Amino acid sequence: MAVEIWHNSRCSKSRNAFNYLKDKNIEFEVKEYLKNPPTIEELKDILSKLGMKPSQLVRSKEAIYKELNLKEASEDELLKAMVDNPKLIERPIIVNKDKAVVARPLENIEKVF
Repeated sequence: MAVEIWHNSRCSKSRNAFNYLKDKNIEFEVKEYLKNPPTIEELKDILSKLGMKPSQLVRSKEAIYKELNLKEASEDELLKAMVDNPKLIERPIIVNKDKAVVARPLENIEKVF
C-alpha cells in the first residue's frame, strides 16, 4: 500500500487527518509510531520525503524536549531523540510513495496526491 499515516489517535489533528483520508475513500496503512517507533533509517527516509531536517520536525513544546535539554542539540542528536522518544515527532505525517507532508493544516494532504 502506497499511502501511510503516522498516527497518534490521542491527537485531534491526527484523527482529523485519519478521517480526511477515510472520507476521500483513500486506502491507507496506519503506522502507530508511538507504539512502534521508527528506526533512524525510517525517520531519515521520512525527513527526506518531507524535505525537512530533524529540527523542523521535532515538537519543541513537548515536556521531554525540555527535560532532555534539546534546544542546543545537533540534527543527529535530535534524530536520535525522536527515535528514542517518538512523542517528539510532529504529527500527523502522510506518506504517498516518495512524497510526505505534515498534515497541519489538513489541506497539506492534497500535496502528496
